[in-house]
Amino acid sequence: MKQRLITGIIAGIVFLGFCFLGGLPYHILVLAMALIGYYEFVRMTQVPSFGGIAMLGYLGILMFMFPWSLLDIPFPLQWEHAIWLLLFLFMLVTVLTKNRVGIQQAAMLFLGVLYVGMGFSYLADSRSTSDGHGLFWTFLLLASIWSSDAGAYFVGKWIGSHKLWPAISPNKTIEGALGGVVIAMLTSCVFSFLSSGVLPLGRALLIGLACAVAGQLGDLIQSAYKRVYGIKDSGTLLPGHGGILDRCDSWIIVFPFVHIAMLLPY
Repeated sequence: MKQRLITGIIAGIVFLGFCFLGGLPYHILVLAMALIGYYEFVRMTQVPSFGGIAMLGYLGILMFMFPWSLLDIPFPLQWEHAIWLLLFLFMLVTVLTKNRVGIQQAAMLFLGVLYVGMGFSYLADSRSTSDGHGLFWTFLLLASIWSSDAGAYFVGKWIGSHKLWPAISPNKTIEGALGGVVIAMLTSCVFSFLSSGVLPLGRALLIGLACAVAGQLGDLIQSAYKRVYGIKDSGTLLPGHGGILDRCDSWIIVFPFVHIAMLLPY
């Protein structure tokens, strides 16, 4: 527990410090997190971490995470065209290797590029929203996710008796999940009261709800994936916490979701 607490404090200070800086330093940090996260995904999928098809995945992450707008460089393709070309290349690998790389491996690594690359790209882009309040929005989402996690844990320990999804995550309870939703919505309301009109109360409630529900689903997704491959943590980068994906599994679902739901400016 002591190691977990120390690691969490140091990692939190570093991340929030870069978040305050914003701009290119923050984007580069998130890019590094995305590359490490994809490395963990590849290892969990039991594919050589730096084999040919994995390298194609790292290039896909760079495509999503390159700071195009910060460097005022237009992306050379429409995004749906770029995603299709990436899909084509992954499938082509199965042909060129005469199925030594199977379609299942190619499909999983392509899925990983979308899961990790898009998730972290929204995390990076949320810091530089068009309304100039990117730091506020980023902190709002992070605080709502963290408070949902804390609420779910403590309420579950206190009154949790009905298992939420024991086949995937045996310690989670329905009472804890609902407690996480309530705490996240209360947290977003606090941000609304302190926002000087930037965040209306109704939108704050919706954002808190979205962060709690999508965040808990993101955690379950990662738990289900790890259970398939029989592993406890995605990596060992953060002692006491596991890997990047273990710590950011909720983030890379929540940040895209709230943008797609049009709850934040882009």
